[in-house]
Amino acid sequence: MDRTDQLDPADIAALAESVGQNIALAVKVPGHTLRDVLVALLAEGHVLIEDHPGVGKTALVRALARSIDASYARIQCTSDLLPADVVGTNVFNQREGRFEFRPGPVFANLVLVDEINRAPPKTQSGLLECMQERHV
Repeated sequence: MDRTDQLDPADIAALAESVGQNIALAVKVPGHTLRDVLVALLAEGHVLIEDHPGVGKTALVRALARSIDASYARIQCTSDLLPADVVGTNVFNQREGRFEFRPGPVFANLVLVDEINRAPPKTQSGLLECMQERHV
């Protein structure tokens, strides 16, 4: 049962409540923020959280990842961030004599992108394309 469309609505509500309680033990966030994050998770959507530094945005995503046993990655956007830093790149393996793909952080189940407005347009475009298309 890894798809929400195969679950009874009561089971989905119970699962969301359980995950929400687990997250609340780890980090203090406003109830509406936690609810919105859980709704986005169940709807397979994205969340934009804008708030002051130090309010627990990163802790919330980490706690959510632990609660649902998902992989987590954080991207700190800077003016010199390249698209390859986000999606991954091919690296030459001298031992094997061939290129190997090293996946970037967008391959995680949950990705926190911090300060997306600081990333160059090409990097923003690559990241937003991954989000829209749901694949790299």
